[in-house]
Amino acid sequence: MSTLTLPHELVALVPALPLLAALLIVVLRVAGGARGEAGETPTAALSLGAASTSFVLVLTLAFQNLLLGAPRTVHLGDWFASGDWHIPLSFTLDGLSLGLGSVVAFIALVTQKFSRHYMHREAGFQRFFAGMNLFAGGMLLVIFAGNAALVFVGWELMGIASWLLIGYAYERPAATINAQRAFLTNRVGDAGLLLAMALSLLWTGSLEWHDLAEGSERLPTLYVSLIALGFVLAALAKSAQVPFTPWIARALEGPTPSSAIFYGALMVHAGVFLLVRLEAVLVHAPGVLFLVGVLGALTTLVGWLAGYVQSDVKSALLFSVVAQVGLMFVAIGLGWFTLAAWHAALHAIWRAWQFLAAPSYMHMLDAPTPPAPAWLTRHPRLYTAALQRFWLEPLADRLLTQPTRALARDVRAIDENVVSRLVGMAESQRAAELLAPYEEVVKGRGIAGGLLAWSADRLDRFEQRLVLQGGGGRIGRGLARLGVWLRFVESLLEQPRYLLLLIMATLVVIL
Repeated sequence: MSTLTLPHELVALVPALPLLAALLIVVLRVAGGARGEAGETPTAALSLGAASTSFVLVLTLAFQNLLLGAPRTVHLGDWFASGDWHIPLSFTLDGLSLGLGSVVAFIALVTQKFSRHYMHREAGFQRFFAGMNLFAGGMLLVIFAGNAALVFVGWELMGIASWLLIGYAYERPAATINAQRAFLTNRVGDAGLLLAMALSLLWTGSLEWHDLAEGSERLPTLYVSLIALGFVLAALAKSAQVPFTPWIARALEGPTPSSAIFYGALMVHAGVFLLVRLEAVLVHAPGVLFLVGVLGALTTLVGWLAGYVQSDVKSALLFSVVAQVGLMFVAIGLGWFTLAAWHAALHAIWRAWQFLAAPSYMHMLDAPTPPAPAWLTRHPRLYTAALQRFWLEPLADRLLTQPTRALARDVRAIDENVVSRLVGMAESQRAAELLAPYEEVVKGRGIAGGLLAWSADRLDRFEQRLVLQGGGGRIGRGLARLGVWLRFVESLLEQPRYLLLLIMATLVVIL
């Protein structure tokens, strides 16, 4: 019977296959082999093939675990090693990862099957499926990762995919602005994850889940609480808990299937999964658990009240999701980790179905949206607060979006006024225009003047023929190439995501 079992190392293919499908879709699109309506069939075939294979692999490994057992951790080699720090390429095979992994793989498969027809003849068909596969691979990597480093990779892949698909209709300013809001909010959570990883390496010397669990038993409560706070910050942002709730309402700009898989079914539960995975750490940080429970209760209240005043199906569903995930955080805060995991799995399946059916709901409705309940309208202040979503969105804009845009404008000003002048790309033309009228006026007279004129002429010939050659000389080409690269780097740094990543990296180095 053992000869019929799959090697446990094949778990690495579960997240790798969707990521490979995303890469192949992009390559085919760039190469011109999958464009327009004719390119939909190979794109969908790649996507569904990868999703189906991942789902079958997860189910097979799950049944093997039930019948024969499985090693808790599978090591595939070393990812990084430096001095006493050692980060292996490891995956976790236990009831939590295989159970939730089966749910994630199933929902990813169903959603992509639905999207095959829903996105038919859309201009960004290939781009959409590339983003969906990128997300599926990232989410599965988070589920099966054996350490926090791999979780961070999957965490970032999910963030990039959500940013791409919220801004799917990039020609619309509202879509790009809302994608930016979601991206910036999640970068705050990423900073918490980086901080937790740095402290874990510093105080336990490892990022493996089992090492963190063992280390938390011998570390002082303050140290464990600081590590836990970093992970909790990441979970709060990814699961749109208070005070990070505003981004998720703006994320509905994306197509319905992406809303289903991101904010109804999977990504919004990623924070819950991370905290359940860290149960052995969190139980040694009671103050952090209390904070998780309080913020979950506040989020449940916000989602419950805001959901009553929504006028469209998707927004009402979304705030219901927020309230339910808040209840999961309450359960975690009370120490009911198993209940939170079961709640997350069942809720993900239910919400995926509801979000995918949302367009049909809107067509079937032949009556106006029911008004808010009478008990809520009898309290004007509470009703106004619910209608305004408790003013969390303008607060988030003021604290995150507006400062980031201001930084981007400042960087652009530096680029135009400093970098361009240093490489001579802006000022050289202006200087030539200013000096042009005086070319015939400046003449050398006398012996000294003639000598200066002769020297200037020879230097000009040397510059034009040997150095610049009309901009094509070796030095000129080098300067031009350097200028292009400097402008490219500046164009990256002026993007909000790179600015925040640079800031977070600086904080990690300092810490």
